[in-house]
Amino acid sequence: MTDLAPAQPYDHAARVELDSVPLAVIRHAGVTLGDIRTLFDDGYGAIAALIGTGAITPTGPALAIYKGDVEQAFDLELGFPVANALSSPLTAGERSVVPSTLPSGPAVAATHLGSYDDLGEAWGRLADAAGAQPTGSWIEVYVSDPSQEPDHLRTDLLMPVTG
Repeated sequence: MTDLAPAQPYDHAARVELDSVPLAVIRHAGVTLGDIRTLFDDGYGAIAALIGTGAITPTGPALAIYKGDVEQAFDLELGFPVANALSSPLTAGERSVVPSTLPSGPAVAATHLGSYDDLGEAWGRLADAAGAQPTGSWIEVYVSDPSQEPDHLRTDLLMPVTG
């Protein structure tokens, strides 16, 4: 699966194979759900500034990778897929944009259509339908422009699984 945002949304939980894709991200450790809005606004704003200068050229939509238990403190990467891995960190204000990689391997994918506020429920439905053990990484691909009406937002959910 090389396309992180297929043209058509997933109409059910689907097994997919994730390819290793280079990413340009801002990393955060020890995050809680209460931190998300500020981290997203600041982080994507900083990355957008680098995109504006041509320092980063995205090859797909914005994404976030959650690592660990989101009910506790977890790690978070915010960024974009890029054609070539960054050779060194880039600075955007007080933020450092670093190279990362989308985890490769089997995953279960679904599409959430609607408000970001309902993503927790969408993840619960995907986990119930997965039929496999999650690896502990949770990937959200923000297919729609976030300035759209909340009811029209499309977020693809990718849950890497074991075997």
